Parts: sequence; structure tokens; C-alpha cells
Amino acid sequence: MTDLLSEGELGAVLGVRATLVQFSTAFCQPCRATRRILADVSALVPGVRHVEVDAESRLDLVRRLDVTGTPTVLVLDAAGKIVKRASGQPRKADVLAALATAVTAGSSHESSQQPDEM
Repeated sequence: MTDLLSEGELGAVLGVRATLVQFSTAFCQPCRATRRILADVSALVPGVRHVEVDAESRLDLVRRLDVTGTPTVLVLDAAGKIVKRASGQPRKADVLAALATAVTAGSSHESSQQPDEM
């Protein structure tokens, strides 16, 4: 698994400090609540963007990133490196804690290290 995502791959601009990437499907009930949580957090924390990816139309990314269910949330640092991931609906407190890791990830994570679970 590649642990780096570019703006071109996501089809969206990355956040200046971090990006919350949400893989969703049309009929996923927990995806709606996850969308609200991530939108709230991105509005609360300066420099953080929320990007939603339709898993059904982006099977290339789903396969490459081993997304096995929706919602799946990836937390990227400013460079697009995946530093945290979670399957299922995350709690707001967990997302905020993951962001704390993401904004400092450039100095604390080795490139070969796997992303942590939220």
C-alpha cells in the first residue's frame, strides 16, 4: 500500500495543515454522520480540509488503499502522507486527536511506518 495521496489522485486540494479523506457510498447511513463530524472538525481547525471520495466511482483508490468498508477515514498530513485511518464512524474526539498527530507527522513518522488506527 502506498501511504501518500496527491491532490491529483483525490481530485481536491489538500489542507495546508492536514486533510480528512472520507470514503463513502450512496446508501451508507454511518457515512452521513461521519460527513457531519468531519465537516465540523475541518471548520473548527484552521488549515484542515475534508474531502469525500465516492468509493463506488474510485475503485482504483479503494483497492490501492485497502478500503474494505464505508465509511473509512484517512488522516493525511500536509504532504498527503496517511498518518491515521479508521473504519466505521469515528468520534469527534478521536478525529481531533488524530489531527494532532497529523500536524506534527512530518518530524515524527518514518516513511516506512504504517498508518496508525484511530
